[in-house]
Amino acid sequence: MIDIHPTAIVAETAVIGDGTKIGPYCIVGASVVLGEGNLLTSHVIIDGHTTIGKNNKIFSYAVIGTDPQDLKFSGEPTRLRIGDNNTIREFVTINRSNQMEEDTVVGSNNLLMEYMHVAHNCQIGNNCVIANAVQMAGHIHVGDNATIGGQTALHQFVHVGTHAFVGGASAIKKDIAPYTRGQGNPYQTVGLNSVGLMRRGFSNETIAKIKDIYNLFYRKGLNTSQALKVCEELTDLCPEQIVFIDFVKNADRGLSN
Repeated sequence: MIDIHPTAIVAETAVIGDGTKIGPYCIVGASVVLGEGNLLTSHVIIDGHTTIGKNNKIFSYAVIGTDPQDLKFSGEPTRLRIGDNNTIREFVTINRSNQMEEDTVVGSNNLLMEYMHVAHNCQIGNNCVIANAVQMAGHIHVGDNATIGGQTALHQFVHVGTHAFVGGASAIKKDIAPYTRGQGNPYQTVGLNSVGLMRRGFSNETIAKIKDIYNLFYRKGLNTSQALKVCEELTDLCPEQIVFIDFVKNADRGLSN
């Protein structure tokens, strides 16, 4: 059963999944696809070629799937894809992409808090917590299980690694290595996200191995190229160490200090 409030405006061609509830004064555009069991509380706007999965909760005044804020955009039917079981709080804005070759993507099981912005072509993974008033420029990648503190601003094309913890009120201009934590403007990496890793079930042995690689890049006085050279000689690397090293190899904006 679909429950649409009489004051909501839902385009006839929008696809609405069973069990979805659309509250007062919501607007759902003609090319929107909503899966089963979604809740739009009230005053939510979803537009453009936007596909949303199952069991998402979207709160008042969120605006999703609108045009990118990019002067190069010329009106193409670009896309936004959102997964399942996300909580999208009040006044969140998520733009669709600025080019047909790439979508804006938000994964599953994320918490996007009030007033945060996801710009065109961003790629957000799964199980992320992104706090109030975080502002993302275009083409940002956020890995699974990352946490970003409130009022943080991220430069376009920045990558945030999996399980990273970014403290609030930070300014991010370079890539943030996986499993690390830091804060500030300029951003400073201060150690591993050890508490977060333990809460996610990482063993002490695995955390120790991640720390070995972390120390190589951050505590041995080596530059990134020198540390990567040392990594070439290492054997019996665990999967998490490989993730760390591969991330650094592909850090096009450079690695945060």
